[in-house]
Amino acid sequence: MKFGVVVFPGSNCDRDMYDALKYDLKQEVVMLWHKDKELTGFTTDDCIVLPGGFSYGDYLRCGAIARFSPLMQAVIDFANKGGKVLGVCNGFQVLCEAGLLPGALLRNANQQFVCKNVFIKGEEGEPLMIPVAHGEGRYYADAATLKQLEANNQVIYHYCDEDGNITDAANPNGTTDNIAGICNANRNVFGMMPHPERACSEALGNVDGKKVFKTLLIKNLQLEPQAELV
Repeated sequence: MKFGVVVFPGSNCDRDMYDALKYDLKQEVVMLWHKDKELTGFTTDDCIVLPGGFSYGDYLRCGAIARFSPLMQAVIDFANKGGKVLGVCNGFQVLCEAGLLPGALLRNANQQFVCKNVFIKGEEGEPLMIPVAHGEGRYYADAATLKQLEANNQVIYHYCDEDGNITDAANPNGTTDNIAGICNANRNVFGMMPHPERACSEALGNVDGKKVFKTLLIKNLQLEPQAELV
């Protein structure tokens, strides 16, 4: 497996993602430009990553313009064929705008940009400390979609406190049901607002992000054993 990190005008976490994957997780990584029209050299065994930032300045709506960039049509086709796609923060917003994930990301309930460490937990149940940095991270979907997400186990992460309790106080943006990340029904497209790439280095004093990548990319994407993340 190799990774392609898409760079949009306004991306500001693309290098963070590249460094985390290449140097902290020892994976093969290629930077991809938004004006490219093909995912040359990638197969459905690989993973395309949409990083965080402010694609196209967040004009119109977060992710709404990036969704129409030339490369995104190739990413959509890639995902529909079973290719692996991960969107983080703005990348999550782009995936929702592109219809690869259901729902939408709305303005934070407090109408303020939130930048801090939070705790999230997935089905493993272990609270992980992962940073968030967003102004539009409040996940929203209608009742039928939420019911389907929960029934299909498509909510991959909930915000929680450091003891793993899912509470209103642990919700940093007012997101529905403390949802921090979801996947599609086929479990090959993943989106999350917290930034695991910012928690992969010992130099930062936190490597909980490595556990996120291992869970998503080894367990769900069935990464080959010889290429396992360190």
